[in-house]
Amino acid sequence: MLRLHDVSVSIGGAEILRDVSMEVGPNAFVALVGRNGAGKTTLMRSVMNLLPVDGGTIEIAGRDTTRASPHTHAREGVGYMPEDRRLVPDWTVEENILLPVWAAHTDDGPARLARIYGLIPEVEKVAGRRAMQLSGGQQKLVALARAFMAGTRLMILDEPFEGVAPALVQRLVEILSTLRQEGDHSVLISESDAIYSTALVDHIYAIERGRASAGTA
Repeated sequence: MLRLHDVSVSIGGAEILRDVSMEVGPNAFVALVGRNGAGKTTLMRSVMNLLPVDGGTIEIAGRDTTRASPHTHAREGVGYMPEDRRLVPDWTVEENILLPVWAAHTDDGPARLARIYGLIPEVEKVAGRRAMQLSGGQQKLVALARAFMAGTRLMILDEPFEGVAPALVQRLVEILSTLRQEGDHSVLISESDAIYSTALVDHIYAIERGRASAGTA
């Protein structure tokens, strides 16, 4: 579902990713584990074409997306949860969640939204509130719901467990475990260590100083 081959990325003249190769198979859960500054967020932003690559190729579902426009991913069933959530503060929770289907002009938004509310009822309870009125933990759930709205095939989740209370971490693990059991999503999760993701994933890649190495979950 996702394949990177010798991907290199520089920011401000500094090389951040160095010849990274990795893949996420169909219906697979994969973790990208590394310390802060190792290159996890840069890799995920590059996959989403929010950062240009210096070399190498990125493929999603067999299609070369190395130079694709970021807005095309929602149409291809790719969802992204950034580490800093990036919600529209003045919009309601439901408007934030629906944004990907509006951008992609899909006609099954209500069905997707109903499924998300069934999976994450916590966000339905605050659907009419503005994003700025939510706690940090609630915003994490909304950001996950928005990624799920777009990510009917592949979800890219950047540090979903970072900076939230243990009870919410457990809830996030439960939600992702449900997705895994359904068996119709590929998911790439980044984490500073493998504390929470190990039980969820099929495979782990460690990243250090911009280089990735394969391991086993």
